[in-house]
Amino acid sequence: MNPYQQKRRWKYFLLAFAVVIASGSVFYTSYLVRNIARAERTRAQVWALSMKQLVNTYDNDFLTYVFAVRDSLVVPAIITDSKGEIVNWRGLDSTKTYNKLDKAELKQRKLQYDPGYFKDELAYMKKQHPPIKFTMLNEPQFVYYKDSPLLTQLKLFPYIQLSVIAIFLMVAYTAFSSSRKSEQNQVWVGLAKETAHQLGTPISSLMAWIELMKDKFNAEDDPLMAEMENDVKRLEIVADRFSKIGSKPKLDEHPVYEVVKEFVDYFKVRVSKKINFELTGNRRLTAGLNIPLFDWVLENLLKNAVNAIDGTGSIHVQIHGSKQKKQIFIDITDTGKGIPRSKFDTVFQPGYTTRQRGWGLGLSLTKRIIHNYHNGQIFVKDSELGKGTTFRIVLKTIRYDKQAKL
Repeated sequence: MNPYQQKRRWKYFLLAFAVVIASGSVFYTSYLVRNIARAERTRAQVWALSMKQLVNTYDNDFLTYVFAVRDSLVVPAIITDSKGEIVNWRGLDSTKTYNKLDKAELKQRKLQYDPGYFKDELAYMKKQHPPIKFTMLNEPQFVYYKDSPLLTQLKLFPYIQLSVIAIFLMVAYTAFSSSRKSEQNQVWVGLAKETAHQLGTPISSLMAWIELMKDKFNAEDDPLMAEMENDVKRLEIVADRFSKIGSKPKLDEHPVYEVVKEFVDYFKVRVSKKINFELTGNRRLTAGLNIPLFDWVLENLLKNAVNAIDGTGSIHVQIHGSKQKKQIFIDITDTGKGIPRSKFDTVFQPGYTTRQRGWGLGLSLTKRIIHNYHNGQIFVKDSELGKGTTFRIVLKTIRYDKQAKL
């Protein structure tokens, strides 16, 4: 199992564990809410019975007990008659009244006449719970009630709790992820610069040895010596690439077609003759490029395309653009084994590879160079198993030739 798949499995495991915890919290809170809701309905029923006993009881001692029971029931409730008129209430705002008193009495009792408040409360109670019916003085009465503030808060508690936990986890994940990426970047930059430094000495020696061989064997025009020089120059470019990692490279205006063509011409003579290379597209499009780094991108993509082709095949590079979006598109299409759609994003993750000896860093590095250094995009445009894959690079153009056809 490669490291990326293992990391993804751990993510799924932690996500499943979090879902279990969240579900357990919501389930247990719902259990408490149901029990408290039943208890509050019982309180409302007892309050209704106590109101009935107040009318039918003349024993002062028993009345004291009934008053004590009634006053201990703090569930907000309203009693209406058969016509829907409010006849009593409990647990609501005591500064408001549903009986229209004169202004002097309202002022003296520090009350305000607000029938709309009780109507709104009654409508809300009707929506929350079915009424409790009882008979008093041969007249049907209805008790409507709503959840107490405690029960309301308890209903909201699991969602508030889960939201706080989710925010905490997001902040923690972002902080740890940022810290981890920073550490990885530091390691990567240090390794890259040390590699460039280590390559410097043997490259200089090779260049000197080539010059000595030319003089000793009079091989100035030998094509083999020319190819050796090209390869040593390529090593110089590789060392220069590594030295630029971690610093902001300078982007110069270059014709994209010519840059791509130069590298394709260099690359295709170093791979199997069974693979045919084709380059088409607009020759006038220009973009800000850092040649050593951009060649690295092309090298990684073309190497992957070659490795994906089993035997005979072709690689087609097409360059075109959009005037409206001011973008340049570089499509690299191979006739290889293809990539499953589920792996379109995964292939750019560090450590992901399908080869036994691969490090899984090529496409990750390619994406870093395009996104971070060239302010562009790279993605799998299309792929079909057994038929091939198309990678697309998107760059910002610097200017357009008016005669250019995109």
